[in-house]
Amino acid sequence: MLTRADLVAFAPSTDLERSRAFYQRVLGLFLRYEDEFACVFDAHGTTLRVTRVPSLTPAPFTILGWVVPEISQAVAGLRGQQVEFLRFPGMDQNRDGVWSAPGGAKVAWFHDPDGNVLSLTQEPAG
Repeated sequence: MLTRADLVAFAPSTDLERSRAFYQRVLGLFLRYEDEFACVFDAHGTTLRVTRVPSLTPAPFTILGWVVPEISQAVAGLRGQQVEFLRFPGMDQNRDGVWSAPGGAKVAWFHDPDGNVLSLTQEPAG
């Protein structure tokens, strides 16, 4: 039924102005429009609706992630924008915070301004 319908991703925010600056200026997403309820971005063809909420307890897991061709370059670029990458106990992450999954993927995590966990993934070669 929904195989031809476009997906819309949602992220909660307690401060739309702060979130707009992060998603637009730091992550480089195109702002399609903004109203009193949300900032709506084009995330490479997927709609991302950052929605105003009155309060927020961030989920302890990734809510949004991007597949990148070269994770070390993406991490360096975001670090240049003052993004700090997360470290998790028990996960063997390299000095840049990148974890190599058993299947060959490489993953790094960071927070948005509301503490939502976001990620970068470089898929396994081949």
